[in-house]
Amino acid sequence: MSEGAAPVRAPGTVPAGPRVVGAPLPLQLHAVDAHGWSALARQLHARGARLLSLWGEAVGQGYRIWACWLDGAQLAVAWLDLPPGVRHYPAMHDLFPVAERMQRGLRDLLGAEVPGIDPRGWLRHQAWGEDWHPLRDDAAPTPGANEPYRFVTVDGVGVHEVAVGPVHAGVIEPGQFRFSVVGEKVLRLEQRLGFTHKGVARRFAQLDLDGGLKLAARVSGDSAAAYAWAYCMALEALAAVQVPPRALHLRALLLERERIANHLGDLGAIANDAGFGFALAQFARLKEDWLRLNAQTLGARYPMDALRPGGVAVDLGADAAARMRAQGDALVAEAQRLRAIVDEHEGLQDRLRGTGRVAPELAQRLGMLGLAARASGQALDVRALAGCAPYESFGLRARTYESGDVAARFNLRFDELFEALRLCRDLLDTLPAGPLHAALEQPPQPGVGLGLIEGWRGPVLVALHVGEAGRIARCHAHDPSWQNWPALEWAVVNDIIADFPLINKSFNLSYSGHDG
Repeated sequence: MSEGAAPVRAPGTVPAGPRVVGAPLPLQLHAVDAHGWSALARQLHARGARLLSLWGEAVGQGYRIWACWLDGAQLAVAWLDLPPGVRHYPAMHDLFPVAERMQRGLRDLLGAEVPGIDPRGWLRHQAWGEDWHPLRDDAAPTPGANEPYRFVTVDGVGVHEVAVGPVHAGVIEPGQFRFSVVGEKVLRLEQRLGFTHKGVARRFAQLDLDGGLKLAARVSGDSAAAYAWAYCMALEALAAVQVPPRALHLRALLLERERIANHLGDLGAIANDAGFGFALAQFARLKEDWLRLNAQTLGARYPMDALRPGGVAVDLGADAAARMRAQGDALVAEAQRLRAIVDEHEGLQDRLRGTGRVAPELAQRLGMLGLAARASGQALDVRALAGCAPYESFGLRARTYESGDVAARFNLRFDELFEALRLCRDLLDTLPAGPLHAALEQPPQPGVGLGLIEGWRGPVLVALHVGEAGRIARCHAHDPSWQNWPALEWAVVNDIIADFPLINKSFNLSYSGHDG
């Protein structure tokens, strides 16, 4: 846990404002004016920092804009206060391209905007009018205009458009994709997301702290443990609570079992999209067995309520731990056999190799995060950073590939599956005795708590703003899909449109976590 009482000074720095604490990494705090906002962004970009998130809140009649970067092994957090009557703040998408969509979303939700940004709504769609902002106004929303979304057109001989979505075949959340193609070759893809916007940020502010935890665990259902842990980290930082060792081990066990379940599902689905249905059947069977043991030992297939502030709400007896060990050992053997089969299937490998490539230089420029970034040469895994307990005791390292194609994302899932299985065994073998949680002896003090954890897609960040009454004033839950959806637009260029389902599945990004 760390607290930056003295902000690191940058050009344009102004007196410090709110209390900001966080875990598990050290914090640099920057209270800046508009000049300092831009200067700090340039400094961090020059150092190779990655923008984790951008969000905002209403402060009286004005605005407060927040940004958080991962700067080496620490977090850099900046806030900029805009007085009443001032709506604009400096853009940073020229340095951090991922900020472009975040800035559009922030304009829709709060009304603050950067000059020269794309005028099209990102999250708003037609759900409410552009003069109503959910994070500012308590009045009823104004009706949205029924206007078509103007996709960018590509001109040229033989160029035509193919519209996909927002409603898709099968059980999948909605997203709209507009392809500009010549023959079958993709020249450009433009995405439109936001269809699963549920008003999560506004709903957080209507809940107490326990209700906020329940909501956080449900932001993106396949990442329940990651979101719940990040939320608890933020709350525990504000309440100055140290989580007991046994609870930390159990949290990590839950997170790794979540990672394994998702990797099993994706390995089968990617192979199936390349025409190898046998792999889908086998990995689906393994995932189902994995989830059934969750239900038997943890009380739910997807244990969304397994974490609590200060620790965990579930425990493992000796029999449950033994069953998990046995299941992990059996899965290692089965996954090794299946990997040998897919490695030797030349037809499958031909579909995967070279398809949907994101070069390492592009991945760095786009600020990609998580598994998709590691498949493109970006050696970054929050679990491997100093101070991320209990992982620092287990020698975890970020595994990478340089090719950045579907094959890399497929093979990296195998690597991370086996590493997660090793971690599960080590966590079970070293599970300490002791309490499951530490009591919150005092309510969380007003301020902003930050929690960060490496979910199966990448870093999940939660910024929890607690007000004077000990209730949620604002809670920002950020999914790494924000960083990686733009990369998908680049990954399909010059591939054929028939490969889009395969490329898309190899990323498997969250709609729900992104839209909020």
